[in-house]
Amino acid sequence: MVLTISNTYFWYSNWNYKFMIQRLLYILCCFVGLYASAQQEFHVFPIDHKSSPGTQNGTGFIDSPWDLQTALQQKTKIASGDTIWLHEGIYNGRFISTLQSLTPKSFITVAAFKDDKVVLNGNVPSSKTSVLEVRGQQIIFKDFEITFLGNFWRNATVEGFKSVSGISHNSGVDCKFVNLKIHNNPGSGIGSWKRAGGSEILDCIIYNNGYITKKGKGGGVGIYVQNASDEMRIIENNIIFNNFYKGVQIWSANKKAKESFVKNVELKNNAIFNNGSPAGTFKDNVIVGSGDRNGVNNPKHIRIFNNVLYHNTKVSDGQVSGDGASLTLGFHKNAPIEDVIARYNIVIGRNNALRILHAKSLIFENNMAYCGYLHLESSVLEHIKNWNFKDNTYYTKKQSSFRVLKDKDYSLERWRSDFGLDQNSTWKQTNTYDFEPVARLTKYKSRDRTYKVTALDENGDPVLTKFSGLGLKPGMTYSIYDVENLDTVLKSGTLSDDFVITFPMQQKEFIKPLHNTKARKTLSNFGVFIIEFNTEATTEVPVKKKDNAFKRFFKWLGF
Repeated sequence: MVLTISNTYFWYSNWNYKFMIQRLLYILCCFVGLYASAQQEFHVFPIDHKSSPGTQNGTGFIDSPWDLQTALQQKTKIASGDTIWLHEGIYNGRFISTLQSLTPKSFITVAAFKDDKVVLNGNVPSSKTSVLEVRGQQIIFKDFEITFLGNFWRNATVEGFKSVSGISHNSGVDCKFVNLKIHNNPGSGIGSWKRAGGSEILDCIIYNNGYITKKGKGGGVGIYVQNASDEMRIIENNIIFNNFYKGVQIWSANKKAKESFVKNVELKNNAIFNNGSPAGTFKDNVIVGSGDRNGVNNPKHIRIFNNVLYHNTKVSDGQVSGDGASLTLGFHKNAPIEDVIARYNIVIGRNNALRILHAKSLIFENNMAYCGYLHLESSVLEHIKNWNFKDNTYYTKKQSSFRVLKDKDYSLERWRSDFGLDQNSTWKQTNTYDFEPVARLTKYKSRDRTYKVTALDENGDPVLTKFSGLGLKPGMTYSIYDVENLDTVLKSGTLSDDFVITFPMQQKEFIKPLHNTKARKTLSNFGVFIIEFNTEATTEVPVKKKDNAFKRFFKWLGF
């Protein structure tokens, strides 16, 4: 076959044209696929919003928003990686989320839009027992408030009273609860149950939740957590205080357990204080335990790191009288704790502030405890050879400070010689308390240039905190909030060249639990603060404008 130049050119041009068309169609298909799988954003407004009310029949887009319950029960429109934005307002109701993300390590996010104040108000007639019930996996809930507004009963003796928690995480693994404000619910703040493993509670403020039981005691904890999963559950950098019963319960009351589900929990960098105060009696800020009599549900693989646990105590006067447990490890002898590690915690309370009741294996290192005695049940003697204690500081009422019930009180020297524990630890009497002022600084993972400062000074003097090495610059302005009075700026200023900021401790104002008069402000020797640095102004450097994707695409095609 002989081709002339003109025939060859025609054949080549025709082939090139067909190739370009095929290539174009292929690329357009790819664009369609990418568009279909791209992350999407949806919008939610309160149903009573004046200009843009959320409805069941909306599309979820900004000009046709959903109401909250409609958004939380989407089965087809919401996919992994999508975001549901909650716009400013009060969302009255009790809600159930059945959202599911099925793509590994890809989350659906439900969050307040930008800096909008979003409040879920559960004070409505309903048979549901939580303001937000979660039944889904890989969902992030962040940046909004969960509470009861207005008048409601906090006393179980009142006819018709029903306990209602803020969040009940019933099922679905690997969820995240981030930067939530959970308060004044007549039940627990968060209940995260055994079928909801691998989840995370981060940067939340959980306070003033609970009620008075029919027996006249406090009911409702800050966080009630279980875990049947082999994945670690993380509870990190939360502030938990003034709940009617306990602060954090890593716990099960089941007496006849058939499986292990109090396990694999890490509690770190939290400030937990004065829980039980609204009911008139201090209760455990943290308890790790199980009521199981079968010996099946032993609490195990628990990590307790860098927490500050406090009850109102005049440490400058050596006060330890009265009931004020701050940390309890173990509950029933048939279910002793196993593989529990406690490091770098501060534990302050009253006579029974630190209790190690039933422990099969325990590492306790670099902690500071202020209490009447270290309380231990006699069952610990069976397992004490499996313990590892060192580098701790104990402030107690008497020199014989290790009290093993039904056995005897041990001094630190006898404790060392008999059991080989606490070789590098120190003991001092409570009235000689000389702990250096504490200013524990923790950066929020979820909030830009925001830090939690937990401060402790025995005389209530101002506590100085250095903010160097954090990427901050002199001249940046800041605002400080006392977490017990979050609606008011406690102090504002400008970061100086030495990076030192002073936190005032002598505070009296605080927001009491709604419909409660017994809760008390922390004493002036202790305080928890949030400090926010304003975003620094920057000078933008001109950047050469790039062609958009379509221009680059057609250049690639040769047009």
